[in-house]
Parts: sequence; structure tokens; C-alpha cells
Amino acid sequence: MNDRYLVVLNDEEQYSIWWADRDLPAGWRAEGTEGTREECLARIEEVWTDMRPLSLR
Repeated sequence: MNDRYLVVLNDEEQYSIWWADRDLPAGWRAEGTEGTREECLARIEEVWTDMRPLSLR
């Protein structure tokens, strides 16, 4: 499978992945990482160290 994904985050700095060839859902923006599902999940694991929403930090 050659699906490409983006790492995305919302205003609460919660991370997810999204298909690179689709429009981003409302309220989400690209973080800058694009790759395989595994690469994107690894990036999220690396940068999302505090799982609390921004409003609770």
C-alpha cells in the first residue's frame, strides 16, 4: 500500500494523522510531516509528550 499521510494537529495541540491526498478536516492543520502511516505515528509519538489538551496545561 502506498498511502501517504500527514501529521495534523488542532488548536488544542492534539495530534492525529490524515490522508495526504484529502482536504484537511475543519479545525486541523498540517504539522509538516508527511510519510507512511508508520512514519507519521512515530513522529506523533516523538513530539506529543503531554497528552492533555492545551487548555488544560
